[in-house]
Amino acid sequence: MADSQDPLVEFFFDVASPYSYLASTQMDGLARRTSATVAWRPFLLGGLFAAVGNQAPALLKPRAAYMGRDLQRWARRYQVPLRWPTRFPINTVKAQRMLLALREEKGDAECATLAAAFFTAYWADDRDVADLDVLTAVADDAGFDGAALAERTQEPAIKEALKGATTEAEKRGAFGAPTFFAGGEMYFGNDRLPLLEDALRADGEA
Repeated sequence: MADSQDPLVEFFFDVASPYSYLASTQMDGLARRTSATVAWRPFLLGGLFAAVGNQAPALLKPRAAYMGRDLQRWARRYQVPLRWPTRFPINTVKAQRMLLALREEKGDAECATLAAAFFTAYWADDRDVADLDVLTAVADDAGFDGAALAERTQEPAIKEALKGATTEAEKRGAFGAPTFFAGGEMYFGNDRLPLLEDALRADGEA
């Protein structure tokens, strides 16, 4: 169990976000180096975009061309696989509900494990993570009861919890993913991870 004095990083993410995928691969290292506890916060990026009037950068042609190159640079830096999926954008409501249900039941470590499996399925293996059967199979392969988690996606409480997480992100100033909150500050984007780490180290030395 984390020490009560360990810094907390809240990681708001959506499986649909490539930069969330990249950032997710760095969370373990960040936690080790800074003694931070990472709270994995699934939310619905599409819902946030609708609320704040934003849209996926990949849907803007000039940004999409740059983004493809940028993502590959980061993937090489992190030494992780990444290929653009044939289904984009994609509806991740069911995936996010499954992640939220698992976090509610088992905690952040288990949520992180399933999130990694979903991210890999979509951003490395090009699987259809909008399909509940695919999500169930991926969850099973990751060591979870996929059918039970799939069933929980229809629970009114889980539906409301995902809406609540999305609304919370909006109210706290988020406009995209990944978004991190630590020490009362917000950090947006995979490329802000070094700044987040600097702040965590400074807090630990204070």
